[in-house]
Amino acid sequence: MKRSYENALKLLESRRRKARPRTPALASINQDAVTPTDNQALRGVPSLVGMEDWLRKLGYSENDVNGLNIVHIAGTKGKGSTCAFTRSFLRAHGSRTGYPNKVGLYTSPDLQCIRERIQINDEPIPEELFTRYFFEVWERLEAPNLEPSVLPMRQPRYLQLLALLAFHTFIRENVDAAIFETHHGGEYDATNVIRRPIVTAITALGMDHVAQLGPTIENVAWHKSGIFKPGAPAFSVFQEESPAEVLRFRAAERQTTLRFVPMNESLPANNKTLSVPVQRLNCSLALELARAWLQAKAPQHTLDESDIAEGVSNFKWAGRFESIEDGASGWFVDGAHNTLSLEQAARWFVANTNTPLTNQCRILIFSHFSEERDGLALVEALANSLAELQAMPEYVIFTTYEEREDGTTRIDKTLKPPETPFPDLCTIYTSLWRQRDSRASVSSEATIEGAIKLAKRISAERGGAQILVTGSLHLAGGALSILRPQEHGTT
Repeated sequence: MKRSYENALKLLESRRRKARPRTPALASINQDAVTPTDNQALRGVPSLVGMEDWLRKLGYSENDVNGLNIVHIAGTKGKGSTCAFTRSFLRAHGSRTGYPNKVGLYTSPDLQCIRERIQINDEPIPEELFTRYFFEVWERLEAPNLEPSVLPMRQPRYLQLLALLAFHTFIRENVDAAIFETHHGGEYDATNVIRRPIVTAITALGMDHVAQLGPTIENVAWHKSGIFKPGAPAFSVFQEESPAEVLRFRAAERQTTLRFVPMNESLPANNKTLSVPVQRLNCSLALELARAWLQAKAPQHTLDESDIAEGVSNFKWAGRFESIEDGASGWFVDGAHNTLSLEQAARWFVANTNTPLTNQCRILIFSHFSEERDGLALVEALANSLAELQAMPEYVIFTTYEEREDGTTRIDKTLKPPETPFPDLCTIYTSLWRQRDSRASVSSEATIEGAIKLAKRISAERGGAQILVTGSLHLAGGALSILRPQEHGTT
C-alpha cells in the first residue's frame, strides 16, 4: 500500500470497533464505599492490555516512555481544557527561558482533523509527519515475530493505535514534556501504560460512560484515579465528599500525595478565556500542574506573572468556549454534551453577549443524538439555563450531525457520528422547545450547513445576531469546518 495520508486514515479507521463493550457485574458493587475487594467488579474496558507488548515491538522500553516527562490527566469534564492550559503555561515559560523547548500534547477526540489529537508546540503534527510515523508504527506492529515459539500478537484497536502513535511521535521528536489526556477512564485506559509520570491530575467528576465505569460516582472516581502513581504528586479540583474520599484512598494506596486545588483568585482578568467559572477552575488546576512539573524537572525555574499572563492569553482549545466574529454575526461554539457543560455554555454565551452595546437577536443551533445520554434532558437543561439568565433565543434551529447539504465531508474527519434518526428526534426537540417558549421561532435543518445558512440569513435580515452552537462535539466540529474551512486543511 502506498504510504499516503489518505491510506493512513483508511488503515486507522479499519481498527475502529462498532461499539464500546459494557462492563459486566456492575450491579454487584458496594454502593456505600469502594474498597479493594470491589476491584474485581470494576474490570472496566481492558484497553491497557497489550500496550506494553506493542511498545516493546515498536522498540521502546518503559524508560523511553518515562523519558517523555509526562503530565497525565483524567476526569469527566474539563480534561481537554486543563491539558491545553497546562501546555500553554509550559510553552510560555519555555518561550521565556528556553525550557521546555518542545511540548507534546495528546488529547481526544478531534473536531476537524485527526492530527489535532497529536500536537507539538501548539500545532497538530503535519500530514507528512503523521503519515511517516503512522506507517512506521503500522508496519512494525504488522511484522511477524522472529521467534517461532512466540504466539502472534493481536493488533491494537483504534484508540490504542492512536496512543501508540503519540508515544512514537513524541519519542522520535524528542519532546521535553508530554501531556496525555486519558480516553475514557483511567485504571484500564490505554494511556495508563505510563508508569512514572511527573505529575497527575483529576478534573471535575460526573456521571458519564456509566456502562464502562460503573453506576455510581464512587466507581467513576475509582477508575479515574487509577492514573495515580508512586512518587508522582496528584492534584484534583474540589470534588463532592464521597468521590473525594475515594481519591484520597487511591492516593494512599498508590503511595503518593493528593492536593485539592481551589479556584485561584489571582488569575489574570481575561473575559475571552476565563469568562466562566469552570474555565477558571481548569486554569487553576493547570497552573499547579505546570508548577509541579517545573519543580520536578527544573527546580531553578519558576512560573512568573508574565508566564501566567501569556499562558492565559495564548490559550486555545477548538470547539470549547470558542468565539468567531463574522461581520455582524458573533458565533459562540461549544461542544457541551451533558447537563453541567450546557449550563456552563449558556452562562458563557450570555456573559459575552449580554452587554448594553449588544442589541442583536440571539439564535441557538443545537444537535444531540446519543444512546448514552438523554437528549430531551439536555434540551430541557439548556432551556432552563437560558431562561434563568433571561436570555432565551428568538430563533432556535435543531439539526443533525450531517455536515453538508451535498453529502460531502472532509477527508480526515475521523470523529464518526452515530446514525441520526432525523427528522424524528429533531421533531421532538422542536415540540419541546415550543412548549417552553411559544414566542420563539423554532425550526429544523437536515444538515449543519443548512442550519448555519439559515442563521446567517436571519442575521442579515435582523442586522446582526449572536449565535450559540452547542449540544455535541460532532456539531461543534462540523460547524467549525464550515465557519473556518481554511484551518487544518479542511474543505
